[in-house]
Amino acid sequence: MTTASGTTPPSAGHRIREQLREVHASGRTKSLRWRLEQLNGIADLVEKEEERIAEALEADLGRNAVETWLGEIASTRGEAEYARKRLRWWMRRRRARIPLTQLPGSGWVQYEPVGTVLIIGPWNYPVYLTLGPLVAAVAAGNCAVIKPSEHAPHTSSLLVELVGKYLDAEAIRVVEGDAETTQELLAAGFDHALFTGGTEVGRHIMAGAAPTLTPVTLELGGKSPVLIDSDADLDVAARRILWVKLLNSGQTCIAPDYILVSDAVRDRLVDKLVEVACQFRADATAGLRVVNQRQHQRLAKGLRETAGKVVYGGGCDEESLTIDPTIIVNPGLDEPLMKEEIFGPILPVIGVRSMDDAVALVNSRPKPLAAYVFSGSRSRARHLVDRIPAGGAVINHVAMHCVVPGLPFGGVGASGIGAYHGETGFKSLSHAKSVLSRTQRPDPLFVYPPYSARALKLFRRMF
Repeated sequence: MTTASGTTPPSAGHRIREQLREVHASGRTKSLRWRLEQLNGIADLVEKEEERIAEALEADLGRNAVETWLGEIASTRGEAEYARKRLRWWMRRRRARIPLTQLPGSGWVQYEPVGTVLIIGPWNYPVYLTLGPLVAAVAAGNCAVIKPSEHAPHTSSLLVELVGKYLDAEAIRVVEGDAETTQELLAAGFDHALFTGGTEVGRHIMAGAAPTLTPVTLELGGKSPVLIDSDADLDVAARRILWVKLLNSGQTCIAPDYILVSDAVRDRLVDKLVEVACQFRADATAGLRVVNQRQHQRLAKGLRETAGKVVYGGGCDEESLTIDPTIIVNPGLDEPLMKEEIFGPILPVIGVRSMDDAVALVNSRPKPLAAYVFSGSRSRARHLVDRIPAGGAVINHVAMHCVVPGLPFGGVGASGIGAYHGETGFKSLSHAKSVLSRTQRPDPLFVYPPYSARALKLFRRMF
């Protein structure tokens, strides 16, 4: 559509971007005080509104209040409080050594806000994975637009209300909508876009950001493996793996996707996993709900087509969108459950002759978001971690690196681009400006043209 003058009117995305740029240009978001107020507001939002957040997530995902507290409330509050306590130190100028040729003078790096940040959130942890990136954005002094996932509508509408209530509503906006809305916002040309979601959608995000040269941070997925050596404590491994695997019905980007275990202890591990699953599910009356029919059909199809042996679970109920927690032994390496990210409560267990074979199998596939190693030997575990390119790694546990604010969180290759959390998030959404300050005198004339032979000799000695 064009106006009578023949020009194209600005889209809603462009209008929002311009409004935020005006706010940012006023300078108010750059102050330490404003940044701390927003960080305190994020912590207050999740703490004071925990009950309403839990209700929204139960409606969207069927998740219980305990998992909501762990996956959304405690994690978000921890990010905000960690940043609040360290922000003054992060904002300081970093002195840099300068060569003799630049003396008298001094050099430093100062971190400045990039300006406006677009945060595109997922449906699986719709509070933590939108407000967590927002912690980085406001800590760096930016204005921001949050675009929540349309697949968690109750949480999305609640965020509209709560962000306006607890945070600076002029500098931080929430825009609801579908994929078309996301592309419209990307086309507006924000100063940075941070997306959390699947790898395929991540490609569309990157393509949408390309015309405006918008830098992107992509937190994607992948099949995160667990390697279990023959000397591992199998009781501990079974409990820790299943605890995280079944959180949020397995719909966690860093959930353990499959297990590679030494043949010598495979059967013992499987027995332990079944035993632990029975303990965890002792009071359960139904399977675990997944987000929608499309995801349910994909998982059910994977179960029907597997060549592996189902030793626990395997049931599906399309009407209630539930999948029973399922353990499968030795599925085919080329079947859907082993080629696609599972993102559900299904855990394949594959025996391998050695950890060398396990490493070779993992490294023959796209780089995962995380790799997990269980071993009784610290040096051996570290050696295995060093051999597997992955976004992150955990030894003798799974996924816990994500809730350590001081550790960067991000993928590599197909599992993501860039990282955030803690100071890494602050730096990712800041511009590191290099500044060199020189005195006006002395100002030796031999450095200016025309150059004499003597001046050129001095040049070569100096530089």
